Amino acid sequence: MKSVIAKSWFDGEHYHGDKPVKLIIDGNRIEDLIPGENTVSGETEYCEFIMPGMVEGHCHLFLDGGELDYGKRLDYLEAPLENMLQVAKNNVDLYLASGVTLVRDAGDRYGVNHRIRDDIGTLDVRSAGIALRRPKRYGSFMAREVSTREEIRSTIYEAAKTSNDLKIIQTGIIDFEAGTVKGEPQFNLQDLTFLVDCAHGAGLKTFAHCSGTEGISIAVSAGVDSIEHGFFMTRELLSKMRDRGTAWVPTFSPVHFQWEFPEGAKWSAETIAKLRRILDSHYDHVALAAKMGVNLVAGSDAGSPGVVHGKGLIDEIFHFLECGVSMEQALRSATSLPRKLWGALSADIRKGGRADLIVLAGDPFVDSSYLRHVRAIV
Repeated sequence: MKSVIAKSWFDGEHYHGDKPVKLIIDGNRIEDLIPGENTVSGETEYCEFIMPGMVEGHCHLFLDGGELDYGKRLDYLEAPLENMLQVAKNNVDLYLASGVTLVRDAGDRYGVNHRIRDDIGTLDVRSAGIALRRPKRYGSFMAREVSTREEIRSTIYEAAKTSNDLKIIQTGIIDFEAGTVKGEPQFNLQDLTFLVDCAHGAGLKTFAHCSGTEGISIAVSAGVDSIEHGFFMTRELLSKMRDRGTAWVPTFSPVHFQWEFPEGAKWSAETIAKLRRILDSHYDHVALAAKMGVNLVAGSDAGSPGVVHGKGLIDEIFHFLECGVSMEQALRSATSLPRKLWGALSADIRKGGRADLIVLAGDPFVDSSYLRHVRAIV
């Protein structure tokens, strides 16, 4: 048994500033929370700030976000499995160093996400396994093709044996030069509703790669649990998402990187201006979503070019703050809320709760830069 005394803390829902607390920890349980700094027998650690371990809502563990050479990234998709596993293990270390203790992997067709989940004990991983897409549409590196409803049904029931969630590729990626989403939605309303119903019947929550008003509208109407990316959002869609409890993982980071470092893809001045407009609209709609009560979850799409695992999640929190989202709400989006939405074990700091904590060098409610200074995982 040991005790940890924190000068200030965030319990997963609320901030406790200038209210020291003593945590009595026995094994992996919080036996007691005692206001103040009264000493107790046993080992005592003093720290500036504690909070629950953070959650990465959307990542691809097998990809190296620091690799910016597009040719090398393409060649990597044919690399030996052991190479990919080593990249994923390195990414696990990056997450732990950033105070992230749970990640949701958003799909790969190589099985790296399942292997890491099953073999690595230091980081909790939710793995979607292989996503679903329509034949010859976007998503080949992370999805399998399904054509008929029978294929959809059988594939989902097979996936349910090993996967924690079901990833759906509903739209293409953004054409930055055109400033629009590439192609039509992959699944119409009837087929996507069938797909989601099958997944829910098999006990799987669903999340959809989706941008553009038409694709998002279909996904929300079909009952998808979470919209990933969600660029070109509208107020009307947000209202519908709020009423249905649909979550949104906005993933600013990949698009922001393209705007911040356009030389990598040699974007023209016109394309850079379109990237800026896309980002500005995204900021506006995330701010609106926060005010409307939409379930916002922080996720960076780490593994995408320029989005490094661990750091990307912290960057995403800062994007939320730039939208005007409060620090409390931003931290909920990266701690308690995703765990609740996914039915994962709580990490809230409470008496009798599970000890899944991180120690920061200082209070991020006083200076947000402390989110980048993790001292320890308890």
